Amino acid sequence: MMKVDFEKTLKELKPYRERKAVVDPERAAILVIDLQNYFKQIAQPVLGNILKVIQSCRKTNVPIIFTQHGHTDPPSDGGVLEKWWGELIMAGTEDWKFLPEVVIKEEDIVLPKKRYSAFFETDLDEKLRERGIKDLIISGVMTNLCCETTARDAFMRDYRVFILIDGTATRKSELHLATLKNLGFGFAYLLTCEELIQMLK
Repeated sequence: MMKVDFEKTLKELKPYRERKAVVDPERAAILVIDLQNYFKQIAQPVLGNILKVIQSCRKTNVPIIFTQHGHTDPPSDGGVLEKWWGELIMAGTEDWKFLPEVVIKEEDIVLPKKRYSAFFETDLDEKLRERGIKDLIISGVMTNLCCETTARDAFMRDYRVFILIDGTATRKSELHLATLKNLGFGFAYLLTCEELIQMLK
């Protein structure tokens, strides 16, 4: 489980938070990445923060997109990912299911994915564009894999990317911090969950 000194993290990230932008609730959507049983231990430190953000998004009608990583046929859909990790999250298993704290509502979008990026071989871009989304908020796990890859892909598609400092997590705090520094340098605005909630009011 990742252990983070929040105040120390904010201090270290200060040089990478010089670029400022305010989320436009009318043009924003939030990606909640892979809050599944497989990642329970990793997600635990930030789960409460993410749930508060989700509640705030519901109040302001910001679309909520839950990604769900899963494979059905490893020989055909596992690729290098399976070779790298030696295992996959199989669709339909307990590991694949969302954490019990995560409540999916009818208006929410569940986006199946098979790679780190939520854009890879999915219709995410189409779903965002048909809703007029310009600002993409990223939360969930893991900071340095699915969150980072998705953030980079979003930036390349000309979305303004906002990543939540205390609404993302990975296995090691040093990986979390290094990823946020890199994203803040070249791809994304770094926000705390509370800062986002205030913007959405």
